[in-house]
Amino acid sequence: MTETPVLTRVVDGVGHVTLNRPQALNALTLDMIRLITAALEAWRDDPAVTAVRIDGAGDRGLCAGGDVRALYDQIVAGSPEEAGAFFREEYALNALIAEYPRPVTAVADGITMGGGIGLAGHASDRIVTERSRLAMPETRIGFTPDVGGSWLFAHAPGRLGEYLALTGTTMDAADALLCGFADRFVPVDGQASAGESKLAAARPWIDDAFAAADVRGILERLRARPEPEAADTAATLETLSPTGLAVTLAAVRRARTLPDLRAALAQEYGLVMWFATTQPDLVEGIRAQLVDKDRNPRWNPATIDDLAPDVADRALAYVPVTPLWA
Repeated sequence: MTETPVLTRVVDGVGHVTLNRPQALNALTLDMIRLITAALEAWRDDPAVTAVRIDGAGDRGLCAGGDVRALYDQIVAGSPEEAGAFFREEYALNALIAEYPRPVTAVADGITMGGGIGLAGHASDRIVTERSRLAMPETRIGFTPDVGGSWLFAHAPGRLGEYLALTGTTMDAADALLCGFADRFVPVDGQASAGESKLAAARPWIDDAFAAADVRGILERLRARPEPEAADTAATLETLSPTGLAVTLAAVRRARTLPDLRAALAQEYGLVMWFATTQPDLVEGIRAQLVDKDRNPRWNPATIDDLAPDVADRALAYVPVTPLWA
């Protein structure tokens, strides 16, 4: 018997939404997105529901992200537009959580990445624990952060947003609190503390390097810094998709000028459909990480120096066949 992938119930006036695929780290499917949306819509005007809580089954994580393997299959099959339905419904859910008329508490316990950030990052009360590990690692597969991630990165202190978006670095609880991805720390065992943020200590070299005008400039500044972590970061960036890096940098910086989350989601939707319909790096990145698992992607173009100077402008100007907001 197949378990229900999302459990919903009302207890003492609180509507509980529990992602229930612990064997898959509660990774999101389109069916799960629809179940969560239906529950929130049903509770929106229900006087018996005064608040909502979102969490994940098991003790490994809230949500490890979306089903990028399905995205790969759709693109390889020549149907990239089919992926648009998933993104449209997922982003509508992200906006629904952000705009919900009742308080929404999200418990980002354990792994909370990609689509998990879309569920937790826009709630009105975002809880992290000593087990929390938050990240938007989309550049690792030749892609760009979405589900409102660019909006969150755009409002992180200094240049931490650019750093996290480009590198896909994982945040612990203290880092998430510093960067605006969480509001409060609640220990699982009742005794642990959030500790000190590693990113706070790294601000001098991060803010300096990631303030450069473009990815090439960021790499140059990282190489010139004396900190070993700066050199390590440069080495990491050099393994990632030049296209993904350039577009992600532009997306985060443009998100700082946008009026709200919905505008950021619309920008992200255009970008993800640009990647899905026009760019080989997304398929190649998923192949290398999740299909063949050789961890040896062959990016096109292969280096920052080979990248067309207007690639980010072209990506941001892309108009999807089907708009995000009807």
